[in-house]
Amino acid sequence: MDHSQFKKISAASLLVALGIIYGDIGTSPLYTLQTVLGEGGTITESLVFGAISCMFWTLTLQTTFKYVFITLQADNHGEGGVFSLYALVRRYGKKLVYPAIIGAGTLLADGIITPPISVTSAIEGLNMVKGLENVIVPGNNLVVEIVIIILLLLFTFQRFGTKIVGASFGPIMLLWFVMLSVLGISQIIHLPRIFMALNPWYGIKLLTEHPGGFWLLGSIFLVTTGAEALYSDLGHCGRKNIQYTWIFVKTALMLNYLGQGAWVLLQHSPTLNGANPFFSIVPRWFLIPSVLIATAASIIASQALISGSFTLISEAISLNFWPKVKVKFPTNIRGQIYIPSINWILFTGCILVVLYFRTVEAMTAAYGFSITIAMLMTSILVYYFLRYVKHYPFWIVGAILTVFLCVEFCFFITNARKIVKRLFFLVFEFGLIGTMYVCYHARKITNRYLTFVPLRDYLPLLDALSNDKTVPKYASHLIYLSKANNPRHIEKRIINSIFGNNSKRADLYWFIHIDRADEPYTMEYGVEEVMEGKVIRIDFRLGFRVQPRIGVMLRKVVEEMIEHQELNITGRYPSMNIEDLHNFRFVIMERFLSYDNEFTVRDGFILNSYFTLNRMAQSDRAAYGLDSNQTVVEKIPLVVTPITNIVLKRSFYKIDPL
Repeated sequence: MDHSQFKKISAASLLVALGIIYGDIGTSPLYTLQTVLGEGGTITESLVFGAISCMFWTLTLQTTFKYVFITLQADNHGEGGVFSLYALVRRYGKKLVYPAIIGAGTLLADGIITPPISVTSAIEGLNMVKGLENVIVPGNNLVVEIVIIILLLLFTFQRFGTKIVGASFGPIMLLWFVMLSVLGISQIIHLPRIFMALNPWYGIKLLTEHPGGFWLLGSIFLVTTGAEALYSDLGHCGRKNIQYTWIFVKTALMLNYLGQGAWVLLQHSPTLNGANPFFSIVPRWFLIPSVLIATAASIIASQALISGSFTLISEAISLNFWPKVKVKFPTNIRGQIYIPSINWILFTGCILVVLYFRTVEAMTAAYGFSITIAMLMTSILVYYFLRYVKHYPFWIVGAILTVFLCVEFCFFITNARKIVKRLFFLVFEFGLIGTMYVCYHARKITNRYLTFVPLRDYLPLLDALSNDKTVPKYASHLIYLSKANNPRHIEKRIINSIFGNNSKRADLYWFIHIDRADEPYTMEYGVEEVMEGKVIRIDFRLGFRVQPRIGVMLRKVVEEMIEHQELNITGRYPSMNIEDLHNFRFVIMERFLSYDNEFTVRDGFILNSYFTLNRMAQSDRAAYGLDSNQTVVEKIPLVVTPITNIVLKRSFYKIDPL
């Protein structure tokens, strides 16, 4: 199944976009206004009007202007997301890798708080149901247990994919947004002047005149969490579908916020008295259905974030920012993957969040810091895209970036004060960003010590070895994975492997090179017959979202070469057919860190961390999809800085007489 059919505007495509993209930002009415008013002190008309004004203009500037109008232009062959954006601009600056890594790490960190906060806020709504006031109490053991059970089921079912239940996401979210609109209108009709809150003047007054008003931005920011999903899921829905559905979604969100604000003012109370304005505007007879719909929407929001995390890690693996962990494909839907290790890391983080914070109020107090950093990193990458890919004039790009950075820096400052309440998350964030940093720099260090030699100098030797009947045949077809970008070169270590103490005689030598394309789903290959009937080089050009299943891909290449009469296997081996290529042997060369090294502190930390991570990751054989009976793994010591300053004094030298 391909999502391309959903990129054209239709009722079905708009419904799909609602189900995939808006879960996170769509469930923010459950807790945003409650949090803002809870921190704002005594409830007054100026506080309510100012809060709603700030929320409206945050959605307008951050979500509508930045993401819907500007960032969605960064279309990488139909795909979006921080790594897609990085792939578009990385040629314009070597340091751009750092915004990409930090942005990805902070987005992943968001994955351990969005599911708990969304699900918990929905379940706490049962507190409003008559008879459950003393049973469902925010933070009590029953609420925590219900949330943990829902999260356990959600993460357990990831291995099966969302092919079956995914079809219901769109209708459920449509029902959710219609419910938001109707509930909001039901209160607005009692206080129509609430629409005056859309005037930016009330927002400015709140930030400048209300006591501690500026710091309320940390809570107001909750209104736009999930905006990154509009760009990350570009590949699933298409730009036009996102832009059109956003008009409906933003309208529904603002109607609900206005309705909540109207209800608060109509109560004429200085505090909320523990009430949640969202569930307070729900008619009593509709409370249980509304909680069920809110829970379903929260699960969809969580699912979208989990799926996005899988995609992000898959891209990081392809770009060498993450160790090669196991990636599974639970369905035939393009782009739908399952990464067991990430799934259970996220689950563990979510459960710890629920057990540590217990209530939505406590969770929102720690929420937002990661997302502000992710948005700042996206702004940096968007600047390079607009300036060097779109070639916009500097003054236009500078003006756009200035607006983004001013708004986001204010959000960053107000969210930074939450850092004491969210020390729990810092370990997770530093772990994610640190892993990407280590993998990136370790690759650079190890590649620095790769030695390449001209392949043509060894062609006569390869031909002689292949024809030398005195040497036992190692394999009919011997295959090496080469990192040489230049087809005229080959790694010295491969030559050493072939002509080592146990020479590897083969009828045909294959050198396979993998090049990562900036496009997401490119799958191309080229064949170069370096020496007729003896040496063949294959260059695979794969997109950063394509898994390098080299065993399967090579089989396809061989089939096509035989079909075009470029390779004659059956003529040389009549008993062999295309489906039974057991005479192909892969040699995987894995490095290990030699003890004979003397590092700087930085290089030592990076390399030791990198090889420790590799021991916990998938082997190269499994990562490339190679069967164990066709693969030989050779261990190669990595000596970066040999130890030379050994002071060793000889104390004697004796020759014992016979």
